[in-house]
Amino acid sequence: MIKVLGYKKGISMSHKISQRFTVLMEEIDSIEAAKTRTSGHFGDGWTIDSNAFLAWRVKAKNIIVQVCGEESQHFIAFTQAEKLSGLDDSHHGSLKRTRAVFSAAKDDFEGGYLTSIKSLVQAEVFDSELQQAGELLSNGYHVAAAVIAGVVLETGLRELCDRNGIAYGKLDKMNADLAKNGTYNKLQQKRITALADIRNSAAHGKPEEFSANDVKTMINEVEQFLAHHLDQ
Repeated sequence: MIKVLGYKKGISMSHKISQRFTVLMEEIDSIEAAKTRTSGHFGDGWTIDSNAFLAWRVKAKNIIVQVCGEESQHFIAFTQAEKLSGLDDSHHGSLKRTRAVFSAAKDDFEGGYLTSIKSLVQAEVFDSELQQAGELLSNGYHVAAAVIAGVVLETGLRELCDRNGIAYGKLDKMNADLAKNGTYNKLQQKRITALADIRNSAAHGKPEEFSANDVKTMINEVEQFLAHHLDQ
């Protein structure tokens, strides 16, 4: 996630992953293009750089696991496709199969058809909002920063409720229900209550009840909480 209090803008996570897919697609196309014609007991065929292909498979599986998960059809199909299927099979045959699966994963990711894309986009939205809160804080607007950080926190709790089949409610109720459900412990529940108190004071025009340092801590804690509980 973007480090909020550093105020550094970066390339979005989804854009980085899309770039990685493109680079790896170009890489496998280069390996394919460098193939050489060979003759053997089973007729003519193609030979590729097996070491380069192995290195590509490792990198391709890594990005598929990150985006799709180890239990996804994309990953399962990829691991099956990379296996040699018979005496007349070759690394080139494996290349064509794995490239097809990788291309499908790339297309599904860029088309927004993977469930994990929701988490990526959501993380980017949270990063953007927290970065805005950090910038407001650095310019002396700690009340507005607290309100924004509080909205991000409540939205994160709503997402956790969705994932755990818990009905929405006021922030305090969602916090209590999530702790009761075992999503996080009582200590975390108390910290969220404290952060919510800062948000409430800010929203009700009571800046004397908290300081700029309290808001700085709040932004950091909200970021850490989301990174731990939603980036999974």
